[in-house]
Amino acid sequence: MRSLAFLLLLGVSHLGAESAPIALPLWNGDAPEGDGKFSESSKAKLTVHLPEILTTGAAIVICPGGGYGGLVTKGEGHGIATWLNAHGIAGIVLEYRLPAGRPYVPLLDAQQAIRTVRANAKHWKIDPKKVGIIGFSAGGHLASTATVHFDTVETRAPNAVTGQSSRPDFSILIYPVISMEEGVHRGSKKNLMGENPAAGLSDYFSSQKHVQDNTPPAFLAHALDDKVVPIENSRMFYEAEKAHNLPTRLLELPNGGHGLNGYKGPSWDKWQAESLLWLKEIKVLP
Repeated sequence: MRSLAFLLLLGVSHLGAESAPIALPLWNGDAPEGDGKFSESSKAKLTVHLPEILTTGAAIVICPGGGYGGLVTKGEGHGIATWLNAHGIAGIVLEYRLPAGRPYVPLLDAQQAIRTVRANAKHWKIDPKKVGIIGFSAGGHLASTATVHFDTVETRAPNAVTGQSSRPDFSILIYPVISMEEGVHRGSKKNLMGENPAAGLSDYFSSQKHVQDNTPPAFLAHALDDKVVPIENSRMFYEAEKAHNLPTRLLELPNGGHGLNGYKGPSWDKWQAESLLWLKEIKVLP
């Protein structure tokens, strides 16, 4: 298998005026599962969408939803990248490995994605201090776990990109699953942890419990009438960030349900506009 570095350089050579999306393998060789286990990694990949005129230097790793049983890569993936590109932001769609009861697999992929973006910051004309993560539904849970459980250069996973931290500089969580204990989306929990989760897993993956002073700031948006993932999920994470005096924001949308009317309409437009304003407030965008 060709090395990740070679493929990254190959991708960069095709970038130009058209800025066509570039698909890249996430891992060079077998991918870690946690607990010293590895698996074949071909299903984990990144698709890099760079704006034709990069005006901000910001980049966001995109985590589609799907209840940890699938990936909604169109409306919650490549469509989001197109929107980000229109505002001068690089959008990197992460097709993470589905856990199938291997709880650490998606998180390891998200961490590797953030490292990979920083490792290629010069080639992609990205500011390595403006690398964030966005996620929707279960992808929002993944983004939230990457927000609270990040590593340093010294604690990275085996086969990981070297010399880079996986800490995102900010996160955007849209109708996210947050808790794996109260108000939980049962399908996401089952797919992530299996029928009988090991002791401590539900606590570890309840992201609101792990917010600290060095946790990145988060923007959250959630519809009041979401019956699939209750808005209490977002409220818990928002309150945890507020308790640590982080520049967080929660946008409570009046309607739209889960998926915000199929990624369209006033509630969908509202979170997009407000998240861009928030990125300006925290000095990510000019």
